[in-house]
Amino acid sequence: MISVTNSARKRLKSILSSKVDLPQAGLRLTIIKSGEYGLHVDTEEPGDQVVKHKGTKVLLVKQELASHLDGVTLCVEQTPEGPQLAISGDW
Repeated sequence: MISVTNSARKRLKSILSSKVDLPQAGLRLTIIKSGEYGLHVDTEEPGDQVVKHKGTKVLLVKQELASHLDGVTLCVEQTPEGPQLAISGDW
């Protein structure tokens, strides 16, 4: 199961709020290609790991993917372009 820092939860909520006006929607973490992850807007499915921020679903992860993300943390890193979501840990 992936861990999500509070700053990442806030960033996810900010992204979601600026892009989507569906209260039941969240951002789904998916594998784009080997070693690369992406986010897209989706709704919760049975078995999903759901991460919330202040009662709002902000991140959805399929159970099959979540089981491979033990020891992994979604965080925010400061870059010259501004804050960016990043994955750190052993994976």
